[in-house]
Amino acid sequence: MANIIDIPATKRSETGTGRVNRFRKSGNIPAVLYGKKVETSNLTVDAKSFTKIINSSASDNILVNLKVDGAEQLALVQEVQHDHLKGGILHVDFHAIDMNEEIHAAVPVETTGEPIGAKMGGQLEILLHTLEVRCLPKDLPEKITVDVSHLNIEDAVHVRDLVLPAGVSLKLDGDVVVVILEEPKEVEAAPTPTPAEAKAAAGKAAAPAKGAAAPAAAAKPAAKK
Repeated sequence: MANIIDIPATKRSETGTGRVNRFRKSGNIPAVLYGKKVETSNLTVDAKSFTKIINSSASDNILVNLKVDGAEQLALVQEVQHDHLKGGILHVDFHAIDMNEEIHAAVPVETTGEPIGAKMGGQLEILLHTLEVRCLPKDLPEKITVDVSHLNIEDAVHVRDLVLPAGVSLKLDGDVVVVILEEPKEVEAAPTPTPAEAKAAAGKAAAPAKGAAAPAAAAKPAAKK
């Protein structure tokens, strides 16, 4: 079952760059809540608490229970805007959802085990790093685990082979490959030179370097007096 985190939030009526910057300086993050069945609301959440939640989460899919002015609203953290220059979080989008309505979300793939064929040089290739799942909010998994310990070279794990948590389904066809153990990559050997090429190379090696002094002439015998 998905972990749902309680987050206190406060409604804000102020907008604009100057007002938003003051919220950030006071230790709050500007946010917005939207959805099909709710009225769009501008909010703020505590920066320290929310940053801790983001940093400790194993998945990008974070379910929260927003507590706003005595009311509660289940929501999915849809987008987090980061300040890549100064660090910190600039803004958060919350997507309001219904506990009894199916949602779609991209869930990361994680492999477990050491493939049998790895001992023979097989190389594990993950073709799908995320999988789009359909489920109720309470069934949303943090990750999809794929056991690869049984794989020999050229073996693959298809969508139909996955063991999914209860209540979770995929939109992909069962024949789609998720993980494959590929053959070892061969290192191309240097081409063998032909006899003519070998002879030419030997000739170049034997030739004196350009600009080298010519061999000294044999000394002539001294003239008789």
